[in-house]
Amino acid sequence: MDPWIVISLGLAVTAIVVAGIAIRNARALTRSLAANRRLRADVSQRDDEIAGAAAEQAVLGEAVGSGIVRVDRSLRVISANAVAHTLLGRTPGTLVGRSVMEAFLDASVESMAQAALANGTARTEVRRADADGPMLTVLGRRAHAGGLWLIVDDVSELRRLQRIRTEFIDNLSHELRTPLTTVSLLAETLSREADGPDVVLPPKMRDRIGKIEVETGHLVQMVNELLDLSRIESGDTLALVDGLDMGRLAAQSAERLRLFADRQGVTLRVEAPDGLPPVRGDSARLGQVVVNLVHNAVKFSPDGGEILVRADREGADIVTSVQDHGVGIPRDAQDRVFERFYKVDRARMRAETGGGTGLGLAIARHVVEQHGGRIWVESSEGSGSTFSFALPVAGNGDH
Repeated sequence: MDPWIVISLGLAVTAIVVAGIAIRNARALTRSLAANRRLRADVSQRDDEIAGAAAEQAVLGEAVGSGIVRVDRSLRVISANAVAHTLLGRTPGTLVGRSVMEAFLDASVESMAQAALANGTARTEVRRADADGPMLTVLGRRAHAGGLWLIVDDVSELRRLQRIRTEFIDNLSHELRTPLTTVSLLAETLSREADGPDVVLPPKMRDRIGKIEVETGHLVQMVNELLDLSRIESGDTLALVDGLDMGRLAAQSAERLRLFADRQGVTLRVEAPDGLPPVRGDSARLGQVVVNLVHNAVKFSPDGGEILVRADREGADIVTSVQDHGVGIPRDAQDRVFERFYKVDRARMRAETGGGTGLGLAIARHVVEQHGGRIWVESSEGSGSTFSFALPVAGNGDH
């Protein structure tokens, strides 16, 4: 074959191959460019969505009545709404870039923010640094993307109203105590004299004297419990003691009501193992919790009934419980028994105990929560009730 023909054929084949490669490369380039355009469109769309979400977030942040401050992991302000600037006494736009300490001028907020980063949420209450500054609550909540949301609210008016209420209850209680004490002593004296060997009184008169004594006692109890609840709700300082033995405290507190239980025909029994881990708490306040629970149990127990007071460890807590075998609590009332002045149907109560103030369980709830614990009830109608409260073992998240 002619060499020129061979060369021509070779060049033709090479041209075809090169053309094929060029076509494939062109197609690949076209696909790449199309993919790149789609990617740019997606990125642009995502940018628009992010920008829109940020704009909506900013609008919502300005619309709410709370101050909202966003800080990063190093506790430096990323953003803050206008309310936050107002509450903190800052010129609009001057909080961004500042540290939490610089923004709030209070070390307790910085400590709270560090606790929120570690635990997910934390709260503190501070007064703004200037002389007439508002009282602020600051809630720290860990953000999903890192850092924290700090929610700031002005509670000055709420605290003022609480102070007025506390002062009113204090004054009213003190004003009522003196005449009630006098009436109580007179009723007790009248009752004692009516039981004298040479005194003859009609049965109705003797019964009325007894009722006066009982009802006067209830009034004195209500005044004392109102004063206690007012002090507890206003943040009365606890006398926290390390190494408190709840088993011993439960036994001592139950013993205070043994005579009352005996008079009602109710048996008191205490179970607490030796060597329970200690808790950190106010022995007087926690003793009051046990007394209130046992007193309630006696009131709802039948003649010949038994009340079991127990203290034992459950996980990281010491759980103290008071179990009775009385009439029990209806299911729809169980969520309300710790409310102030709430009373279960009087018909369920022993008539001779005369009812109660509806404050004992509210006091118990406040005291337990002040200790970082929780309180609850388990009950079945006709089978009795068990009131329990749990306190953290000292060294396991105690305050």
